[in-house]
Amino acid sequence: MSTDSQHPPGRLLSKPVLAWASWDWGSAAFNAVMTTFVFTVYLTSDAFGGETYASEVLGWGLAVAGLLIALLAPVTGQRSDAGGRRKLWLGVNSLAVAALTALCFFVFPRPELLILGVALIAAANIFFEFAGVNYNAMLAQISTPSSVGRVSGFGWAMGYVGGIVALVIVLVAFVQPVFDWFGSSTEEALNIRLVAVFSALWFLAFALPVMFAVPEVPRQRQTNRLSFLASYGLLFRRIKAIYRTSPHTIFFLLASAIFRDGLAAVFTFGGIIAAGTFGFELSEVILFAIVGNVIAAIGAVIGGYFDDRVGPKLVIIVSLIGLLVAGTAVMVLGAAEQHMFGLSWSGDTTFWIFGLLLTLFVGPAQASSRAYLARLSPRGEEGEMFGLYATTGRAVSFLAPALFSLFIGIFGEQRFGILGILVVLLAGLLVLLPVKPPAKVTPAVVPAS
Repeated sequence: MSTDSQHPPGRLLSKPVLAWASWDWGSAAFNAVMTTFVFTVYLTSDAFGGETYASEVLGWGLAVAGLLIALLAPVTGQRSDAGGRRKLWLGVNSLAVAALTALCFFVFPRPELLILGVALIAAANIFFEFAGVNYNAMLAQISTPSSVGRVSGFGWAMGYVGGIVALVIVLVAFVQPVFDWFGSSTEEALNIRLVAVFSALWFLAFALPVMFAVPEVPRQRQTNRLSFLASYGLLFRRIKAIYRTSPHTIFFLLASAIFRDGLAAVFTFGGIIAAGTFGFELSEVILFAIVGNVIAAIGAVIGGYFDDRVGPKLVIIVSLIGLLVAGTAVMVLGAAEQHMFGLSWSGDTTFWIFGLLLTLFVGPAQASSRAYLARLSPRGEEGEMFGLYATTGRAVSFLAPALFSLFIGIFGEQRFGILGILVVLLAGLLVLLPVKPPAKVTPAVVPAS
């Protein structure tokens, strides 16, 4: 894991690491503002048919997006590795995310525009994952085996802090403006639609540094230039070779696919549950998001520290157990007032306590999962491996959204959608337990094209 001699890898405050983490910082505008705490909350409001119906539609839309990502991600990663175009495709896909995000401005608060809004968010998710394949693959270029956990955790922490700053701007400029301006108008939800434009510009601006500060990977020597369809044949041959020479790499990809789908669902549906089940106003959702991102950033940094000392597997296991406990409390206690052990508290307090615990454990699980695979990836094949990482994740990415929607339909209450997320997290934990940690896994040997 190295970059060129002018940029010694691994130092958190080095130019390549800071530029790389800047992309995570910018991406928070899409993750935190658009898909978690603001725009999807807007999409699942009464203006689009009510939280139950709109939540179901959103869940199915994201499930379809996940299927498309599963089919396409590994080959796009493979081809960017071979062609020496990792940065190029990171830039192209980031630009597509920004454009689709900006188009959400045209989603006016009308039920007939729900499908448009879901389609734009789903399409943006597809390109965001494609960008993430190349972005995650760069982790090997800017870190060393002894620092990969800290660098990965630092990137996630930068994302959370970027989310805090973006959410504060959204809160004081659009949702609860501290001064009057045309963008603060709530007529036709103009303020929320302008948030989409702000998010697009924010993401684009902070995605640029990585394009200049991290060297491009060298083009691989190839005897034959493969067509897009032929790339799938090479992909399957490589998967067989990885399984034959390093089966636990495949086992980890499968285990992480499951629990990462649950992690993504925590963020995707967290703001929706806060508003729909616990009655949070949008300003309260954003305030929770700001505090939650602070906690998540702290968790990611702590998790990265322990990752490099005790290994990523233990960090992920502890995080998943914490998520299961906190998520169960949110679902079981719900929005009702509670009286236990001589104490009384409201549903709001329940969500603040256990919701923040959820954010504490999500960051370490995400960061250590990325660092886990970076340690297992054959040199020069990181893009394809992270493409498989995206694909295996998206191959089951219908699980959490589908189970979220299914349990809402069965029980008739939004909060029972949490049960679907918990089932996915538990399944991921159980599949991960027998997987060997990276230090005990033989590196995979993959055939050339």
